[in-house]
Amino acid sequence: MDDMEKGFTEVMSRDHAMIEACLASAFSAERRHANLQEAMEYSLLAGGKRIRPVLTLETCRLCGGDPEAALPFACAVEMVHTYSLIHDDLPAMDNDDLRRGRLTNHRVYGEATAILAGDALLTAAFEQLTKAKLPADRIVKAAECLSKAAGSAGMVGGQALDMAGESRTLSLEELELLQSLKTGALISAAAVLGCIAAGGSVKQLELVSAYAQALGRAFQVRDDMLDVTSSKEELGKSVGSDRVNGKSTFVTALGLEGCAALVEELTRQAVEAISGFDSPGFHIWLAEQMACRNK
Repeated sequence: MDDMEKGFTEVMSRDHAMIEACLASAFSAERRHANLQEAMEYSLLAGGKRIRPVLTLETCRLCGGDPEAALPFACAVEMVHTYSLIHDDLPAMDNDDLRRGRLTNHRVYGEATAILAGDALLTAAFEQLTKAKLPADRIVKAAECLSKAAGSAGMVGGQALDMAGESRTLSLEELELLQSLKTGALISAAAVLGCIAAGGSVKQLELVSAYAQALGRAFQVRDDMLDVTSSKEELGKSVGSDRVNGKSTFVTALGLEGCAALVEELTRQAVEAISGFDSPGFHIWLAEQMACRNK
C-alpha cells in the first residue's frame, strides 16, 4: 500500500468513526418504546460499508465545507438506507433471512416491528437533517433532495418497478431506469447533500451529480455480478436471490463480461466528472475501490 492509498484508507476510518458515534447516540435519550428502538438500532448499528455517509462527508470537504457540519446529513442518508434494507428484506418484498452477516430484522423482531422500525428510521432521518448547524436554506435544500431521492420519484419508485418486474424479462433500458431509482438515487443524494452542506456552487453541484450517478450505476452493476460470483459468507447476505425470484439483473442482460466492461466505463465517467475539482483524489480512489470490491 503506497502513502496515498494509506492516506485515503485513514480518511475512511476517520469518517467511519464519526458516523458510528453519531448513529450510536441518535436515539440514546428515547426509551419509551424499548423494543422498537432496539429493532431500529439492531439494523442501524450493524455496520456495513457506510459508503453513502462517507460520500456526504468527503463531498462536503471537496466543495470547501467542514465535514463535521455535514455529519447530520450523512447520518440521515444512512438512516434512510437502513430503513430501505429492513423493508426490502420483508417477506412481502425480497423475503431474505440474512443481512450484513446476521439475521434480518423481521427474523429477530417479527414482521410488524420490522415494518415500524423502518418507518421510524425514515422519519428520524428528516429530524436528523434539522440538527445540522448550517444555514436554514441549506437544510431546506437537503430535505428536498433527500425526500425526492427516497420517495416515489427515487428509491421507493425503483422498488415498485423491481417488484413489478418479477417473473418477466426487463429490457436494458427498463433495468437502467429501475436501478437509477432504486440504488442510484440515494447514492447520488448522498454526494449532493455534501455539496449542499458546503454551500457549493451550481458548477460543483453539476460535477458532483454526474460523478455520483455514474458511481451509483457502477455500484449496482458490480452488486449484480457479486450476486452470481460471490458467497453468502463473503457478502454477509443471501446470494442468488434475484435468480430465485425471477428478477432481471445486469448479469442476465449483459453477462459477466459485459457487466465488467460496463463497470469499467461507468468508473471512467465518474473519474472524468470529479476531475473537474482541484483535489479529487479521494473520490477517484473510492470509485476505483467500488469497481473492484468483493463484498
